[in-house]
Amino acid sequence: MKLPREFYTRSDVLKVARDLLCRKLVVPTRSGKRVAGIIVETEAYRGPEDRASHAWNGRRTNRTETMYGLGGTAYVYFVYGMYNQFNVVTNVENIPHAILIRALEPIEGLDIMRRRRKGRSEYELTSGPGRLCIAMGIDRGLDKADLLGDRVWIEEGLSVSPRKIARGPRIGIDYAENWKDKPWRFWVKDNPFVSRK
Repeated sequence: MKLPREFYTRSDVLKVARDLLCRKLVVPTRSGKRVAGIIVETEAYRGPEDRASHAWNGRRTNRTETMYGLGGTAYVYFVYGMYNQFNVVTNVENIPHAILIRALEPIEGLDIMRRRRKGRSEYELTSGPGRLCIAMGIDRGLDKADLLGDRVWIEEGLSVSPRKIARGPRIGIDYAENWKDKPWRFWVKDNPFVSRK
């Protein structure tokens, strides 16, 4: 069952980021075959005050406009000239909160993921935000997609004990000054698909 709109429109982006752990991200192929993974690592971004957020200081560009949409919208952007990254927009319209999905544990459509990530080991298929987008077939065409629609969505998945959740600083945001050390990355302890321990 798909997560309802109310899951995404809550005001506490940190709680939503934790609650996304162990949910199932699904991106069907054109033929309708399910490609899916369990979310095992997330990072929360709380614009406009968060210096690490693309929407810091109220920045609004063609790229960041998706972040200002209604919670339950996919925000996909291109980085380093080579990778897409998949984010979940949260909160209500005009409050730019988003959660980067950093890693998945692949569970459905592994043959398709292996073909898309040729020559990679099982643990390299989806252990990182760029890797998971390649394996799942996520590109900029999914930017602004409704997560209650039929192109990409998140399902209930499994429940996880709070004791199994770790948290620490986000990755690759040294530019964010005093925001870089906030413990806004969440992951499932001891899961081999987490991108960084």
